[in-house]
Amino acid sequence: MFSLVLFILLFCNSQALAGSLNDEGYALLTFKQSIREDPEGSLNDWNYSDGNPCSWNGIACKEQKVVSVSIPKKKLSGFLSSSLGLLSELRHVNLRNNKLSGNLPSQLFNSLGIQSLVLYGNSFSGPIPSEIGNLKYLQNLDLSQNLFNGSLPASLIQCKRLKTLDLSQNNFTGSLPEGFGTNLVSLEKLDLSFNKFDGSIPSDFGNLSSLQGTLDLSHNSFSGSIPASLGSLPEKVYIDLTYNNLSGPIPQNGALMNRGPTAFIGNPLLCGPPLKSPCSDSSGASSPSSNPYLPSNYTPQSDNNVNGGRKSGGLSKSAVIAIVASDVVGICLIGLLFSYCYSRVCSCGKCKDENGNDHEKGGKGRKECLCFKKDESETLSENVEQYDLVPLDPQVAFDLDELLKASAFVLGKSGIGIVYKVVLEDGLTLAVRRLGEGGSQRFKEFQTEVEAIGKLRHPNIVTLRAYYWSVDEKLLIYDYIPNGNLATAIHGGGGTVAFTPLSWSVRLKIMKGIAKGLVYLHEYSPKKYVHGDLKPNNILLGQNMEPHISDFGLGRLANIAGGSPTLQSRRVASEKSQQKHQSTGSFEAATVSSTTNVGSCYQAPEALKVLKPSQKWDVYSYGVILLEMITGRSTIVLVGTLEMDIVRWIQLCIEEKKPLSDVLDPHLAQDDADKEEEIIAVLKIALACIQTNPERRPTMRHVSETLDRLNLSSG
Repeated sequence: MFSLVLFILLFCNSQALAGSLNDEGYALLTFKQSIREDPEGSLNDWNYSDGNPCSWNGIACKEQKVVSVSIPKKKLSGFLSSSLGLLSELRHVNLRNNKLSGNLPSQLFNSLGIQSLVLYGNSFSGPIPSEIGNLKYLQNLDLSQNLFNGSLPASLIQCKRLKTLDLSQNNFTGSLPEGFGTNLVSLEKLDLSFNKFDGSIPSDFGNLSSLQGTLDLSHNSFSGSIPASLGSLPEKVYIDLTYNNLSGPIPQNGALMNRGPTAFIGNPLLCGPPLKSPCSDSSGASSPSSNPYLPSNYTPQSDNNVNGGRKSGGLSKSAVIAIVASDVVGICLIGLLFSYCYSRVCSCGKCKDENGNDHEKGGKGRKECLCFKKDESETLSENVEQYDLVPLDPQVAFDLDELLKASAFVLGKSGIGIVYKVVLEDGLTLAVRRLGEGGSQRFKEFQTEVEAIGKLRHPNIVTLRAYYWSVDEKLLIYDYIPNGNLATAIHGGGGTVAFTPLSWSVRLKIMKGIAKGLVYLHEYSPKKYVHGDLKPNNILLGQNMEPHISDFGLGRLANIAGGSPTLQSRRVASEKSQQKHQSTGSFEAATVSSTTNVGSCYQAPEALKVLKPSQKWDVYSYGVILLEMITGRSTIVLVGTLEMDIVRWIQLCIEEKKPLSDVLDPHLAQDDADKEEEIIAVLKIALACIQTNPERRPTMRHVSETLDRLNLSSG
């Protein structure tokens, strides 16, 4: 009886509490109940006592209606509750980089206004429900780095406003829905790589005229021929078809022309340029000009058909003789003309002055003359074609054939090409970056620049070992650095890979190594380089977690090669996006800013106004990296429902006199409590580096020497 009374009291109490919360809050609490683990307490302020959920962490509202649920990178484990489908005004769902699993509930798609669904970096499985076709306003669908399987639902093509579709690194199977390219013409990004898709590549992919960057169909089981319609895609789109089961000749039209072999490797049945496998006659690789199609009404005539004693298409013997004679006379006249001009105007390497004396070219008193020589661009083009793999280190013992035949997979992609991990037959591992497919006009400029970079040798700088240049392919070959990049080391990667936080001693070792590498670039390199784009993504970690700065000079090389926008154009794009964010003030703009302009947080404020990079840009970027390593936070910090960059956030913490424990990475607070003085000292260095006025920032030499004088143990 006592138990029954207690149950009734508890039930009535919960009903009373629930009565103070609106229906949307109750739906979100149902979602909270589906979360088994919340180690960072991200949902602690979700409770029944509030009238509505608009003040809860990760929730954004408009007119008291929930429009966004954004709880990324909080190590949440559990499943995705169908109760989110009860939020009638829901526009954005961002649960990326957690540990959620289970199927995607079909009831989620009852929220018909969803515009962005970002779930990458979890462990979701099962197929995509066919109800996804109900989302007529969906623009961004990112389900990459999960365990989804099954074929894509045919209803997906009803989401005609899709701009981003990333399904990479899953277990999807089957062929793509019919009408994929015809209906999804608004797509700007399409990544289907690392799945098990099969069947042919739809011929209507050529309709995807809004695509940008890379069309990535690599590492699947697509079969059949490459549709010629892919040539209709924008020419700046890089088409990655590697490691499929494609066969037949590679079409040579539009966006498919002048592509390097790295776009097609892993398809042993493909043939024709740019591969070295020639097509047989039966493959249909003959050019249209050498083997034209016959018109449908064409009827071949027999040699026995005569007309007036002559073959209907023949010429008389006298006509043939006249044609040959006229050709011979014409050739002789042209030869005499060239011979006369050559002897009259200029002899080889010499010109005559007004007195008839010979002078070498460039000698005093020479008269301007016209010499018949090869055009400079023609000579350059010939020289370019003679180049094979060019070693920048005498220890390089491999050639281009070994490189192209080696095992390779994609390490990463950016606006400046794709980076591959390549393992040669002898076990040597390299990193190969593929640049654009521009012409050969700037080869000498590229050669000068790349050979200067190849001379740089420092333990904290990635070494460039070789390069390859041709009209349709530019490759940079670096040492492979095995422990990934600093961004992953600080924040962890997607998927289910265990994350081991860095200790303070390791972080200090990395900080000091980066500083020493920048001092070398700024003061001891032949050209006193400025990196200009320093960020954790291009700081690689070696076997013993020593840092290696990569990608310096890359923007200029890519610009010369003709395959990438310049850094300036990216800065202008970032500026425009930031202006948009400031003017709209909407959650959607904030979401775009946090996902697409993270790189701009490392740029010094003056980078948006000054065209020429300076060393003080790198100092500012280094300061932001120090803040990231000390706080463990990303460059975009969520404060309530507002987002701000890490520099503004740390300034706000100082203004509000927050305790150090509120600023430090929680892992440091637990494991390195005795290092507080050292951490504060490094924080002061970071604050000096992020000064708005570049003149007030220290030099990297001063920063490096200050770190050394602190006598900090780097482990």
